[in-house]
Amino acid sequence: MPEVKTRINEQIRISPVRVIGADGAQLGIIPVDQALTRAREADLDLVEVAPNERPPVCRIMDFGKYKYEKNKKSHQATHHPKTKEIRLRPKTGEHDIDFKVKQAKGFLQHKDKVTVKVVFRGRELAHIDEGKKVMEKVVAELAEVGKLESPPQYMAKQMIATLTPK
Repeated sequence: MPEVKTRINEQIRISPVRVIGADGAQLGIIPVDQALTRAREADLDLVEVAPNERPPVCRIMDFGKYKYEKNKKSHQATHHPKTKEIRLRPKTGEHDIDFKVKQAKGFLQHKDKVTVKVVFRGRELAHIDEGKKVMEKVVAELAEVGKLESPPQYMAKQMIATLTPK
């Protein structure tokens, strides 16, 4: 999409134009030369903000400031959600679980997905119910900031649940 160059002051050819004052008040539909006179009196520029309207809409403002703000908006980074992972074990201590939950809440508040994994090793495989308790506790604590996308599932020595931000 080619960038449309904003017309200012003498570059505005179509007359009359709808003018908006520096304070945001409607000044009505007036000829371009009269609008330019008002802009110069206020020591500002006449900027065409809606060239496709009939009559075109122009605003009395500082063009340098307008360009700066427009450029600043275009450079603001949009957040791309990532999937963060929290790994636990059935034997993970209470304080460690609380710390991981706090981290997960931060991820969810930052609009990232969180995958909670409870990993079983060795003899822990005989006590899957302990892992379920840990998973249920974590999911319950995260329920206020996230919602369950996929419920806890057991697959190959690990239990996995995914949460998305509310």
